[in-house]
Amino acid sequence: MEIPLTHLHVGEKAEIKRIEGGLAFQRKTASLNIRVGKTVRKITNQPFRGPVIIEIDGRRIGLGRGMASKILVEVKE
Repeated sequence: MEIPLTHLHVGEKAEIKRIEGGLAFQRKTASLNIRVGKTVRKITNQPFRGPVIIEIDGRRIGLGRGMASKILVEVKE
C-alpha cells in the first residue's frame, strides 16, 4: 500500500514507488537522488510543520512537507 513519505514513522524504512508532481519537481527530486526504487528511512519529523528529514544512500536530506507528501512509498517489512 502506497503512503506519502510524511506518514512514515520515525526510523521506518520504505521503498519509493511513485513521485507525483510536475517536471520541475521531478528534476528537483532527481537532483537529490530521490528516485523510484530507492530505499529511504525517515530520520525525524520537525515540529510545527517543519521539514521531514530522510536518509537515502547514506545521506540525510531535509524536505519540506509539501515535497514529502508528493513522494509515495511502500513500507518495507
